[in-house]
Amino acid sequence: MKADVDVREYNREAWDRQVATGDRWTVPVSPEVIAAARRGEWSVVLTPRKPVPREWFGDLKGKEVLGLASAGGQQGPVLAAAGARVTIFDNSPAQLGQDRMVAEREGLSIRLVEGDMRDLSVFPDNSFDLIFHPCSNCFVEDVRRVWREAFRVLRPGGAMLSGFCNPIGFLFDPEEESKGVLTLKYRMPYSDFTSLTDQERRRYTDKGEPLCIAHSLEDQIGGQLDAGFLLAGFFEDKHVEGDRLSEHLPTICATRAVKPGPAK
Repeated sequence: MKADVDVREYNREAWDRQVATGDRWTVPVSPEVIAAARRGEWSVVLTPRKPVPREWFGDLKGKEVLGLASAGGQQGPVLAAAGARVTIFDNSPAQLGQDRMVAEREGLSIRLVEGDMRDLSVFPDNSFDLIFHPCSNCFVEDVRRVWREAFRVLRPGGAMLSGFCNPIGFLFDPEEESKGVLTLKYRMPYSDFTSLTDQERRRYTDKGEPLCIAHSLEDQIGGQLDAGFLLAGFFEDKHVEGDRLSEHLPTICATRAVKPGPAK
């Protein structure tokens, strides 16, 4: 696959296909989950397993929340049912359709916007009190643009909650890993678009799966700091069952970053 492939276009179509095949991140929450959230009993994830600490959110009542690359009918509807004013911004029309379905089913008001997470120009400066950004920036090339745009649209005193991959998880030979052997094969910078042979890439493209780009921790964490954020929370999580590397160390990170200034 050539380096000039449109990453956004490929992954938009791939995530639309994931909805059709019922990938775990495309399955909307049930009416029971929404009913519980309305009673104040709720949790959501930025990473595969661990619920986000409730204190990371503060009081959601009336807060303007941006679900950044966060469609799928999962986190956004829960936050809306908990009292937030939610906007979901995502690259996949089908994923946005899952949020629309839950909103219509549950009588929730959720604004849905299709777009590239690196370009939030549809939103004015200082538009949101909270940004919820689960593990999705591996589907774009330049994560530092994501952080800069998020900083711009967040209000002073607001927080951005983000999940992202430790790049080490991309560097092992997947065929050897399926046999229970961890063998380093690739190196940073890594991209499914340019680091793999055509045959290797077909492991994903033949199944219509999204393709990923590994971002360094310098770009993930240092990029948030360089954008102006201050880190105020951090935890690690392990990947889904079957990930051999997760038997040895957490491969997913989550951060709570705040935009300096008094909350408005």
